[in-house]
Amino acid sequence: MDLTKKSMENVEYMIEKIKEKLKVLNFDAIKPSHFDENLYDDLKDIYDMVMKKTSFSPSEMQAIAEELGNLRKK
Repeated sequence: MDLTKKSMENVEYMIEKIKEKLKVLNFDAIKPSHFDENLYDDLKDIYDMVMKKTSFSPSEMQAIAEELGNLRKK
């Protein structure tokens, strides 16, 4: 997967991997369709940070969820 290319396919991939890594229980709350390709770089930054860590505190998970919420289409 070449994440250097901005595409909806890559957005979908990153969202799914973030959900898997964070073990998101409410999968409907985070859908790739909620995100715009224009915010790809911001989403990629979150993805990179999430993939580097092995565990997350509740406050970190909350902060990530908030950042994803900020990136959602209005």
